[in-house]
Amino acid sequence: MITQNPKAGLYLEDLAVGAQFLSGSYTMTEDEIKQFARQYDPQVFHLDDVKARSTVFGGLAASGWHTAAVAMRLLVEGGLPIASGLIGAGTELRWPRPVRPGDTLTVQTTVLEITPSRSKPDRGIVLCRSDTLNQHGEVVQQSTAKVMVLRKPAEAQ
Repeated sequence: MITQNPKAGLYLEDLAVGAQFLSGSYTMTEDEIKQFARQYDPQVFHLDDVKARSTVFGGLAASGWHTAAVAMRLLVEGGLPIASGLIGAGTELRWPRPVRPGDTLTVQTTVLEITPSRSKPDRGIVLCRSDTLNQHGEVVQQSTAKVMVLRKPAEAQ
């Protein structure tokens, strides 16, 4: 079940294993894909429509790092509403299928594990799986990330 994302950020005590969150959406354009690639990942399958057809991608594909950056934006803008911000403590990424120009991405995040810190009682680590989906519901990126989440301050309880 997907939780309605609250306006105010969440603290460690507000989260539960199995809770799910859904981001807004973002449509990837051909111009953005090429611009990102020129600056950060200048490979032919990200830059040239014609040459990309003869690669393993069979056509123009966004850089995985571009997809990761867009997913991060979607998470920050409400897809994972953590009060202290999204402070990563490690992540694993995989890209099972390419992102194409015109694909509309959303991110669905599931809380897998919550571990309160023993040495720092004001926080904990939350393990989340975030599936970045295209408009067909296909997973184009999956990340499993550890996120540092603060406990509620005394005045907020």
